[in-house]
Amino acid sequence: MKLWQKDDQATVNAIEKKIQDFTVGSDATWDLYLAEADVEGSLAHAQMLYQIGMLTIDELREAEAGLADIRLMIKNGTFKIEADFEDVHSQIEYLLTKSKGAVGKKIHSGRSRNDQSLLDIKLYIRKEIETIAAQLQTLFITLQNLSEQYKNDLLPGYTHLQLAMPSSFGLWFGAYAESLEDDLELLLAAYRVANKNPLGSGAGYGSSLPLNRTLTTDLLHMDKMNYNVVYAQMTRGKTEKIMAMAMAGIGATLAKMSMDICLYANQNFDFLSFPNELTTGSSIMPHKKNPDVWELIRAKCNLIQGLPNQLILLTGNLPSGYHRDLQLTKEILFPQIQTLKDCIAMADFMLQNIEVRKDILKEEKYKYLFTVEAVNGLAVKGTPFRDAYREVSKMVANNSFTAPESVTHTHEGSIGNLCNKQIAEEFQKKMQHFKP
Repeated sequence: MKLWQKDDQATVNAIEKKIQDFTVGSDATWDLYLAEADVEGSLAHAQMLYQIGMLTIDELREAEAGLADIRLMIKNGTFKIEADFEDVHSQIEYLLTKSKGAVGKKIHSGRSRNDQSLLDIKLYIRKEIETIAAQLQTLFITLQNLSEQYKNDLLPGYTHLQLAMPSSFGLWFGAYAESLEDDLELLLAAYRVANKNPLGSGAGYGSSLPLNRTLTTDLLHMDKMNYNVVYAQMTRGKTEKIMAMAMAGIGATLAKMSMDICLYANQNFDFLSFPNELTTGSSIMPHKKNPDVWELIRAKCNLIQGLPNQLILLTGNLPSGYHRDLQLTKEILFPQIQTLKDCIAMADFMLQNIEVRKDILKEEKYKYLFTVEAVNGLAVKGTPFRDAYREVSKMVANNSFTAPESVTHTHEGSIGNLCNKQIAEEFQKKMQHFKP
């Protein structure tokens, strides 16, 4: 059944079937992700139709009861899009009409599948962002706890993958916590874009019906509406791109952290490890403890970083108005949302079980990490910095350099002053804007 079908003819010929199979593609699979959002949007739309006199109170109650039954089917997993139906909208409209009669045929008044689909996608993205934000908060807390737990345990710092200066596990864990705080900024931007109501824009040119778009915006708990109906339709594809950019930011953080962990778990570094059961072995090498989980997080998150480019290529040369190209945003974006959630959850689980090695910098091979400490020590005593630099350089050259006994870093964000409290405050300020 097609919502645009102009008669009741159910039989299609072979050519029509071929065209339908190609144009529908795998849309039914991804539309299942939108089913609950479609019901939510339909409930708000029905309430608005009643308010403007397009439905009677009895019809509204029938529509609400029928849609509640469909929502229950979705929640318990019995809802499906049957082969005869083009998308989730036609399936839900059919079920409502089947159970409640004529009112099922009425609730599409003042809507197009364009604004209906766009609303569904925005509601779905909004809900997924709320879930991801909550996951990030859990991971953020884990990282900050680890930062505090290991703040006094020193770690080599590198530039160009060469020994550079002393770092600490507290500084390293804390760096990724603050990275998530910036990632949350991008996610909040995507949330605000998704939380604008396009319903009532129709096919992009509004409706001759006296729709009350303010009412549906309030009923859907959206911050505001996309006012201009042409622009409302232009947000299809744009909303997905902005979501993808936010996801790419999180993916970049997780991928970089995964790469660090893979290096640090290598025997030549040997800074950290995980219990045997969280690593994998080799079919021929009995000693192996492979960081497969982190390697897969790295790989999956690198693919997520390519999402914006995929969507840019898909939508880059489209003029205003709806185009069927936009159907493909779902199959590009939706599965990667699930992948990102899996990666965040697994990263948090693995970090809960991380094992950190103590006293790493006491090893002789790390003594040159402290050359800057020696230079700064001379500078504090009055030696011009450039002279102090040359003096320590000579010590390194003639192998007479001795590492200082301790490290003193006190400025904001350094080893001795991690500013975890301030970072947490900034994170929580952003979290307050996500309102499930």
